[in-house]
Amino acid sequence: MQPGHDDGVPSASAPRKSGRGLLAAGLVAAMLISGGLGGWIGATVAGGDAGSRLSSPISASQPVGNAPDGTVEAVADKVLPSVVSIDIRAQAGRGEGSGVVLTPDGLIITNNHVVALAVNGGQIQVRFDDGSTAPATIVGTDPATDIAVIKADTTRSLTPIALGTSATLDEGQAVAAVGSPLGLSGTVTTGIVSALERPVRAGGEESDQNTVIDAIQTDAAVNPGNSGGALVNMNGELVGINSAIASLGSGSTGSIGLGFAIPVDQARRIADQLIKQGFATRAVLGVSVSDSPESDGALVRSTEVGGPADQAGLREGAIITKVGERVIEGGDALVAAIRSRAPGDTISVTYAARVGGEPTTVDVVLGEAR
Repeated sequence: MQPGHDDGVPSASAPRKSGRGLLAAGLVAAMLISGGLGGWIGATVAGGDAGSRLSSPISASQPVGNAPDGTVEAVADKVLPSVVSIDIRAQAGRGEGSGVVLTPDGLIITNNHVVALAVNGGQIQVRFDDGSTAPATIVGTDPATDIAVIKADTTRSLTPIALGTSATLDEGQAVAAVGSPLGLSGTVTTGIVSALERPVRAGGEESDQNTVIDAIQTDAAVNPGNSGGALVNMNGELVGINSAIASLGSGSTGSIGLGFAIPVDQARRIADQLIKQGFATRAVLGVSVSDSPESDGALVRSTEVGGPADQAGLREGAIITKVGERVIEGGDALVAAIRSRAPGDTISVTYAARVGGEPTTVDVVLGEAR
């Protein structure tokens, strides 16, 4: 998985070809083609008889934007003022990404991996929908969930995004992704919710089981620079924070229709904690796990003494196959299932004491960890 931001942030010694540069090159090519077509069309019209000439004046006007609710145009009108571009400059290099405005006074949610370069020093600048900019500072970060909150230093009143819920999302539901792929701010792409509850490792080069998210999968085009941006429903309500893309390897990091977003219900809880206390907590089962080598399920490698799993009777060697009605196919799937819950939640865990053993279901009260 590749995070969909500044993925592969270049080092200070490696100049970066910007997205704007790529766009400029594309425009040059387009102008050359248009110029050729324009000359051909002009010659054809001029060379025809008088009756075939264009006599009607060309109108450059467009219909007034009164898009019906639920259309992509209406969604874009509603969401674009609430999405910003983020530019990071630090000694270790430069990065870029996107962010979503939460409050009128400048609180913005984004990905931890977008602002990670600036944690130990560096400059953060946000660009608003109208092209104006402002410096920003970090309010709090949570690498485990890949969520961060920054605050723009501005006296203007910003437009917060409307918050939706990820709890009622369905596969096949239409969504739009809004962000700054390759530095191209204010980009809107559309697609559907391709799948739910996808265990995905986010967080860039430091990805491991500690950075597993319980992701929304979408085929809306998400590219490097989209990270931290908005995934919204067709009411223009935030349902996810775009965070990662799948790639085919061999240096390819563009969209292949497999983008992943952190569900807003989880992102909102983490952001609220970061704002209120500067750090976030997460639910824990109190086990270390891996894929079961002989069957589907998560193999318990060890349990925390006195932890939630230990108190419920789970022991080393157990194979966890379900959390509630959710089937657990491997270690990352279990981490994602627990990560989607809040500390203190009671869940049912189905497990076998060993491979091939009889399944047992127990209730577990999830613990809390930073």
